[in-house]
Amino acid sequence: MSSQLAIGGVALVPGAPRIVAAGGEGELDALAAAEQADVVELRVDLFRDPRPESLPGVVRELRAGGRPVIATVRAAAEGGGALEDGRRLALYGAALAEADAIDVEIASTALVTALVPAARALGRTVILSAHVLDTTPPVAALLALVDRASRLGADVTKIATHAREHADLRTLLATTLAASDVVTLAMGPLGPLSRIVLPAAGSLLTYAHVGRPTAPSGQLSLSELAPLVRRLIG
Repeated sequence: MSSQLAIGGVALVPGAPRIVAAGGEGELDALAAAEQADVVELRVDLFRDPRPESLPGVVRELRAGGRPVIATVRAAAEGGGALEDGRRLALYGAALAEADAIDVEIASTALVTALVPAARALGRTVILSAHVLDTTPPVAALLALVDRASRLGADVTKIATHAREHADLRTLLATTLAASDVVTLAMGPLGPLSRIVLPAAGSLLTYAHVGRPTAPSGQLSLSELAPLVRRLIG
């Protein structure tokens, strides 16, 4: 892994996972004050009526809290809000003016094609992600997603699946150990455990909410997750 990999001024290093506080419009104040987090994720798709013209100001206010910002406009098919791709592209474009990183789905091909060069030109970190909401595919399929993301220009690949059984968590663990520059996590019954086990194995980031959960299931609050990470992983 490149020693230069970072989100803003926060280096991303396996074995030293960074905690991401995630939230939408209703959590702006909590995100700005999320002292237990290393990074914040602004889930623009969770706004009631997100507008490109107001987004740079929102991101600036969050960055003023001292933590770099990931801007995400998640697709509905992967657990996000109901926004058409043209509007998502405009929101991402506006966020790039101020955000330190963007997170775009691998499957959103047109957006990836447009946004990766724009992010590169501004020196932003690119996270390309895949969210499998109902199952955990086999290791080979997950590693194929990591390879695809790398070819598309990802700095970091994020893989989230639904884990019902410990076998699913073992699959994610094997993927984490076999890949580099990855974030892995689970939704579902084993989601909370995944937020500790997978970062300990090398996942670069682990996510928590600061109000309303931003994942369908399996997400811990920042006040729950941060002490566990600091105590058990460091």
